[in-house]
Amino acid sequence: MTRRSFVLPIALLLLAAACATAPKPPPPPPRDVIVLLPDDQGKTGAIVVSSAGVERRLDLPGQTVTVESGAPPGLPTVLSGQEVDAIAGPALAALPKPPSRFILYFEHDSVILTPESKVFLKNVLETIRDRVPVDISVVGHTDTLGEKEYNYALSLKRAKAVAAILLGNGVDPSVLDITSHGKDNPLVPTGDQVREPRNRRVEITAR
Repeated sequence: MTRRSFVLPIALLLLAAACATAPKPPPPPPRDVIVLLPDDQGKTGAIVVSSAGVERRLDLPGQTVTVESGAPPGLPTVLSGQEVDAIAGPALAALPKPPSRFILYFEHDSVILTPESKVFLKNVLETIRDRVPVDISVVGHTDTLGEKEYNYALSLKRAKAVAAILLGNGVDPSVLDITSHGKDNPLVPTGDQVREPRNRRVEITAR
């Protein structure tokens, strides 16, 4: 009799504990938050988010939409800059810096920079010092006036002249890549044998 009075309360206690433990709720369905961000040039394109037969177009910077598995996407909204930073800030901070691109212009049939480009060169050097790039491409160009072989040699001289300036300001020669396009890749498309000052240039890309 004593043994039964001892076992019964334990059984009741276990039963009560089982009844008090609620089943775990099912996990929420997978959810994606899509945010449209400008590119490194500040331009924003457009994307279409499609789910469950419903499409939502995003074409504004900071515009976002939420999509749950198997459900149509919600209505797009536009986030504030602070909200964008909270969502995408850590991922953006982990990305490498976008390339820095510069254009220096030259006098006609010369390796001498225009006065404006001589002034702008200071900004180029400051940016390169700040970002410590691992690769710098220096590409020479000409306008379409003159023969192809001559222009190739001239644009190569221009690229080498700019590379010499970079080297003289502490750039590691191992990160420099010097090439020449001659008149084959104009910035401003023209016919052949056309003078165009904006095509007499060197393009610098620092990555």
